[in-house]
Amino acid sequence: MIEYFYLIAGIICLIKGADFLVDGSSSLAKKLGIPTLIIGLTVVAFGTSMPELVVNVISSIQGTGDVAFGNILGSNMANILLILGITALITKLKIQHSTTYKEIPFSLLAVIMLFIFSSIFLFNKTIINSLLRIEGMILLLFFFIYLYYVFKLTKKNKSDLTDGKIEIKKHSRLVIFLMILGGLIGLYFGGKWTVDGAVIIARSFGLSEFLISSTVIAIGTSLPELITSITAALKKDVDLAVGNIVGSNIFNILWVLGLTATIKPIPFPIFAFFDIAVLLFVTLLLFLFMFIGRKHELERWQGATFVMLYISYIVFLIIRG
Repeated sequence: MIEYFYLIAGIICLIKGADFLVDGSSSLAKKLGIPTLIIGLTVVAFGTSMPELVVNVISSIQGTGDVAFGNILGSNMANILLILGITALITKLKIQHSTTYKEIPFSLLAVIMLFIFSSIFLFNKTIINSLLRIEGMILLLFFFIYLYYVFKLTKKNKSDLTDGKIEIKKHSRLVIFLMILGGLIGLYFGGKWTVDGAVIIARSFGLSEFLISSTVIAIGTSLPELITSITAALKKDVDLAVGNIVGSNIFNILWVLGLTATIKPIPFPIFAFFDIAVLLFVTLLLFLFMFIGRKHELERWQGATFVMLYISYIVFLIIRG
């Protein structure tokens, strides 16, 4: 039973560790006089992707590439199909113009790049099926291009990050130090326990590590976004919901996978090529939905379609084992 404790405690530590790190770092940045806009683009944006990053770095170092890829692909799938699907079922989601024409296409580009990198070995059998260091660097290059675009966009529309959507609490220096330290410790142990627990559970049941990481870990690390999106939907405050989810998907592929592969090449299972293709289809479907029915809106029937697709995907993963 200890492996279940590791997995559950690990996910909790990842979520709370990221929260402490973001709150402490944001408070420190505010105390140093850094504008809320910059804090939102750096500390908050990077902090919320820390659980996936820590899990991936630890799994890559330990040589469990299945966990690294399963975590990212599962998180991105859950973001679109589960989180946006449930949110759209509760209320119609209005999509910002920039999200439809720039951010969703950029997310699509990120998946296409991953699809190409993962398919190279199919045409050249001498190449190991891994996300190589040079490919990780290319992903990071596009990530910094995306970051520059977001910075320029928010500079024109400062209200997006300064109208109360990001609340920065003030703390004393001692509390800030303890929050940052506690956040880092929580992320480290959370990541290690999550990876160790997932690997042990998968092996004990004869399941793939990819299955556990793309379902349990992916949903677990996406819980904060799910709760936030549902709460926003109930309050009819969902203007930035889709943009935040799409941004998270871009971060996961370009930043998390890019940095992880740059540190150490990530081996991935051949069957994951199919999952990347499914993610490509799902991301393309999100883009097409922006022009079907009411333009720039995600309607309830589209949300229901996403949820049904997610259930089908999970059933497929379980059957595949």
